[in-house]
Amino acid sequence: MYYNQYANMLAQCYMFQQQMNSNIRVLHAVPNAPAVDVYANDNIIIKNLPYKELSSYIPVPSGNYNIKVYPTGSKTNPVIDESVYIPEKSFYTIAAIGELPDISLYPVQEPTSANKSGLSCVRFIHLSPNAPAVDIKLPDDSIVFSNVPYKGIANYTCVPSGTYTFKVTPTGTNNVVLTVPNVTLNPNTFYTIYAVGLVGETPKLDALLVTEQR
Repeated sequence: MYYNQYANMLAQCYMFQQQMNSNIRVLHAVPNAPAVDVYANDNIIIKNLPYKELSSYIPVPSGNYNIKVYPTGSKTNPVIDESVYIPEKSFYTIAAIGELPDISLYPVQEPTSANKSGLSCVRFIHLSPNAPAVDIKLPDDSIVFSNVPYKGIANYTCVPSGTYTFKVTPTGTNNVVLTVPNVTLNPNTFYTIYAVGLVGETPKLDALLVTEQR
């Protein structure tokens, strides 16, 4: 009798773990918004997430989620109220983007398997709401990513591991609006560089290097 109960309990735990086969995290990329609380299906999942911060991964079952975002400590008049679908066995960064009052969620899919190339693989995502399309260059002006617009996602480029400096310029110009110096890229690792902030305003244009380790 006790053996059967124990076996049933293990089976239920296993089924629950199998259901929790996707992972999400949230990036606060709204430059004029305060810290926020995030709810999924009216259950709080993240507390007091400030601008430019990324939450830890949260394991979830695949499916549809209603995501509400509130200023920290409040639960009236959400600044975001949207539905997001999370596929099976996936990793997503869900970014809050735009400027108040016009803000929204922007799901960004991440790799699900490890990088075994021996190289560093890096991509660029443009989340600065008032910036034009941009090129990402190395110090010698060679272009790594070309003509990336707001909400654009440049595909991964794989390079030898090392330390790199990137320059951000409006597409087709040499006017450097942001320098990202001394970026250390390790082998067998995926990275995303997010452009956030505002051009010519506060908070200023900035870059976030995010590791996507599997």
